[in-house]
Amino acid sequence: MRSIHNFSSVSRILAFAAGGLLAAAGADNLHAQAPAALIPSAVAVSASSTVTVQNDRLQAWLRAEAENANPAAAASQVNAAIAKAIAEARAYPSIKVATAGYSTQQVSDKQKPNRWRVVQTLSLDSGDFTAAANLITRLQDEDGLLLSGMGFSLADKTRRDAEDSVTQQAIKSWQARAQQAALGLGFAGWRPGHVTVQTGDGGRAYPMLRAQAMGSSAGPAPVSLEAGTTEVSVSVSGEAILAPVAVPTR
Repeated sequence: MRSIHNFSSVSRILAFAAGGLLAAAGADNLHAQAPAALIPSAVAVSASSTVTVQNDRLQAWLRAEAENANPAAAASQVNAAIAKAIAEARAYPSIKVATAGYSTQQVSDKQKPNRWRVVQTLSLDSGDFTAAANLITRLQDEDGLLLSGMGFSLADKTRRDAEDSVTQQAIKSWQARAQQAALGLGFAGWRPGHVTVQTGDGGRAYPMLRAQAMGSSAGPAPVSLEAGTTEVSVSVSGEAILAPVAVPTR
């Protein structure tokens, strides 16, 4: 009786294992028959467009500086010079005037006694180049201010208008390249995937002051300006999802 009972138990175990194997084989067969998800083909495409725009804003920085053994005296001299310059600049409503850096430092020199140097900067911003040149010249010749630097750029509206225009050109160029890539790779068409549009500029011009004089000989000649240009560029990059060629049904 004991041997029969053992044989029956083994039979049940073998039958259960066989059933499990058949179930697993069936699951594998169903999994093999399930169609795999198709990953669409894509190609990376980039394009850019650039336009050259005449600069229409001027920025200039002038400074008043003084040295004195008494720091208060040096500061008083600089403060008076800047106050006078601001008052004179009010006669030019097309020019934005603002005070910038202010510094006081002690100067040590073996050949001279210790002294204090005070410096303050005045910034000018304008789209009227003639008025700006006249004011810069006046502040240098009459008030003794020193020209620290000068640069040119685009006004905000001018830059926005240029970017809007060149963005449309860059997008059209990107679309044309995507179409060429699809046809060249043997696909029937394409659609845009993830695409980014970025704007930038090619840098700003900082020309040197020209030596030629302007104006009459009765007074000091205004500073001569050459604004130069700025390149505004827009780049478009992203993926073009390619559409496969349709297979005719039979």
